[in-house]
Formats: sequence, C-alpha cells, structure tokens
Amino acid sequence: MDAFAYLSVLISIILGLAVQQVLQGYRALIMSRHRIRFYAPPLIWSVLILLMVAQNWWGSFGLAGRTEWSFALFATILVQTILLYMMAAIVLPDIPADEPIDLRDHYYREARAFFGIAAVLILWSLFRDYMLTAALPEPAKLAFYGIFLLLALAAIVWKRRRLHEAFAVVMAILFSVFIGLLFARLTP
Repeated sequence: MDAFAYLSVLISIILGLAVQQVLQGYRALIMSRHRIRFYAPPLIWSVLILLMVAQNWWGSFGLAGRTEWSFALFATILVQTILLYMMAAIVLPDIPADEPIDLRDHYYREARAFFGIAAVLILWSLFRDYMLTAALPEPAKLAFYGIFLLLALAAIVWKRRRLHEAFAVVMAILFSVFIGLLFARLTP
C-alpha cells in the first residue's frame, strides 16, 4: 500500500460521515415531513455539501502520485475535510420526536456558524493548496476562492431573507461552474 492509499483512508471515512450526515438529514425530513416547514436555502446547501464532498474526493485523486508526505501536510488536508464535515453536520436540523420543525428558523439560527465554518474552509483550502505546491493556486481557482469567501462573509454579516435565498442559488451555480471548469477531468 502506498502512502496516499494509507493516508486517504481517514479522509475517506470523514467524507463518508459527511455524506451520512446529509443523507440521514434527508431521511429525517422525509419521515417527519408532516411536521416540517420547509425552506429552500438549507436544502440547496445540503445538496451543495454533497457536491463539495464529491469534488473533494474527486480532487484528492490528484494526490495519488505524491510520494513525499509530512504530518503537517496530512493535517492540513485532514482539517479541510473536518471543516467540510462540520458544515454537513449543521446544515440540516436534528428532528426531535413529535415536535414541529421550521427549516427557516434552523437556518438562521445556525447561519453564522455555518458560514463562519464555510469562510474558514475557503481560507483553509487556499492554505492547503499552498502547502501542496508552495504557490498560490492558478488565477481562476483563486478568483473562485475569493468570490466564495466574499459570499460567505456577506452571509455572516447580513441576515436578510431574500439575500440568503439568492446566496444559495448563486453559490450553487458558481460551485457548479467551478467544478466544470477546474475539476471536470480526473488527473493524477
């Protein structure tokens, strides 16, 4: 077993747990749908998190050919993965037995934490890229990081409902374009 295969096991477990968090949230929403007041942004973000997990997994294949590893580099990748898991853990609420659930209330109660983690994740992703290459990412990737960071910070500062609804849709479009432009092909 090469170093990447060994190190990627823990990363894969955490990514799998992130997927499990979101899917378990969907299951709870379906099972309790008669008690749920639905709201689009957390549902859009939950789909985006699944997409982020898939992109993270897909992008990590580029590390397969790396032969030099340090604990600092592995820890950098591990922290990035943990931050993604934490977003998955709070995007949808826990569903208590026989109590009504309002997804809008949950969303705005957790918005600062969620977007705070998102902002740290974006900055940490930039740091991870630097740790891997000792250089800033290519301009297109750097531009996307900047846009994502600005949107996350704006979502922390402003709690306007229409703004958050627009953020979710804009981010879904931007992240899809990001993946299409920068991660369309699997490269070792």
